[in-house]
Amino acid sequence: MKAIRVHKYGDASQLSYEEIAKPTPKVGELRVQVEATGLNFIEIYLRTGLYQGKLPFTPGDEFAGTVDALGEGVTDFRIGDRVATASGDEGYAQYSIAPAETTIKVPDGISAEQAAAVMLQGITAHYLAKSTYPLKPGETVLIHAAAGGVGQLLVQIAKMSGARVLATTSSEEKAKIAKEVGADEVILYSKVDFAEEVNRLTKGRGVDVVYDGVGKKTFLKGLDCLKPRGMMVTFGNASGAPEAIEPRILVRKGSLFLTRPSIGHYLQDREEFLWRANDLFGWIQAGQLNVRVDKAFPLEKAADAQRYMEAGSTKGKVLLIP
Repeated sequence: MKAIRVHKYGDASQLSYEEIAKPTPKVGELRVQVEATGLNFIEIYLRTGLYQGKLPFTPGDEFAGTVDALGEGVTDFRIGDRVATASGDEGYAQYSIAPAETTIKVPDGISAEQAAAVMLQGITAHYLAKSTYPLKPGETVLIHAAAGGVGQLLVQIAKMSGARVLATTSSEEKAKIAKEVGADEVILYSKVDFAEEVNRLTKGRGVDVVYDGVGKKTFLKGLDCLKPRGMMVTFGNASGAPEAIEPRILVRKGSLFLTRPSIGHYLQDREEFLWRANDLFGWIQAGQLNVRVDKAFPLEKAADAQRYMEAGSTKGKVLLIP
């Protein structure tokens, strides 16, 4: 089968399209014939060596397709089932392994592309808005990079929760997308000081929570957007890792809360996984959640797909199609 391999850390040219052996599912695992793979920034961090593991490797945790083989002890799935996962193994490939514990059957009416596009980013948006800081009607939230994959989904879930959404984007084109998915106000942080604009839009009160997947460029200034006892949720490093801070800065800025969540800690068991994934699929089927696929690249063009993401060009989900 064909797969993407990384033999040494570096730029996108290190993504090599190769022939490798088809994987064999172990106890509790499924082998999936992949129809669509979702790209995420963690794969770029792994390729560059920001997050290091064993070389060589095939990136990719998020994909959808058809069950091709069953490992020992798997009873909830059958060969031919349409499935999706956000915690698979080596998803930049024609066949990949998925743990049965964190794999779900894809309902009728939802395509493999939609399923692959919503699993990791959708579950991230779900835990951010439903668990990390459970949004309540009447609260005000600031969402950075609101036209990105997580951002678009998070805006929609926040609006379903009854929150007022202030969003930031880098361009007029992306601002239009953020408005289309429900943002109440959109701030072009490339043109204005977003903290000053948040202060104006909230009449000096600040927001209840900031959801920041951008990192270095927005983190410190985001603390100035919060009301007293507000929460900063920093969950990504798209512009680089946030600066280290001295804890007393949280006191000076209003006894703030700071958290750095990760998806693994919000998928503690299968029940929690199914709650989040079934909510997402249900919202899609009901027309309440729009999953925007920005671009789909052939598997052999994985390097071009990651370059597209690194350039900050994304306006939704980027997929690979084997």
